Amino acid sequence: VRGLAELPAAWEQAVAAARAAAAEPRLGPVVQWSQIGPYRLLATLAADPVDDPAARPLLAPAHRELARTAEVFLDCAGQAGRAAAALGIHRQTLYYRLGRVEQLTGLDLDAGEDRLLLHMALKASRLA
Repeated sequence: VRGLAELPAAWEQAVAAARAAAAEPRLGPVVQWSQIGPYRLLATLAADPVDDPAARPLLAPAHRELARTAEVFLDCAGQAGRAAAALGIHRQTLYYRLGRVEQLTGLDLDAGEDRLLLHMALKASRLA
């Protein structure tokens, strides 16, 4: 930063980048604010863990694999072939798991806003 007036914002960005690096191993142990992608927004929304009622059941430890499946699917822009390959599972297994995700959350993964809500909740849960 160039002056003391910018220091509080720079500190918030540094803390957010550190939280993102801890939450997302692919970012590496040290990451710049400009490189943390959606975590820039998520880190500024709330310092408290996200507790969305739709995502809550999916974030329970018993459903860790379903949460991972949903996150990879959403990270792959909803492309089932890419998601199944990334997860190392058959496409039918992916579809079964996504059906379970919809049952648990009550969300419709064909609806853009539901996908966005779930994706944000999954990413934000890593920042906790």
